[in-house]
Amino acid sequence: HDLFAVQRSGQGANAKLSMVVNDSGSVTCNGKQHNLDADHLLRARAVARALADQAQLHLELPPGANTVLSYKVEVEQGTVAFSDSSADLPASFTQVEVLTKDISEDVCGIKR
Repeated sequence: HDLFAVQRSGQGANAKLSMVVNDSGSVTCNGKQHNLDADHLLRARAVARALADQAQLHLELPPGANTVLSYKVEVEQGTVAFSDSSADLPASFTQVEVLTKDISEDVCGIKR
């Protein structure tokens, strides 16, 4: 099953990203599938667990000033939405930002 799906949008090169992380050890970035190494997979599982409570509440944080990237993340429990400029980001949202960047660059080869 899928751990989570991220829709990233924003400004700059390669800001737009559609990424689906599967629990079997694969990730699809913008329609192209890649194998996911154990470290990224373990981090993805942890992020999916961390997002569960906020997703059940369908937490959406408004963007702040100077937004560069916005995220919509779907997990089994529901959906969350936020921007890099949203105030008071929970740690789990920051983990999504970092993991999305790491997987998209290190695994999928999409450089920002």
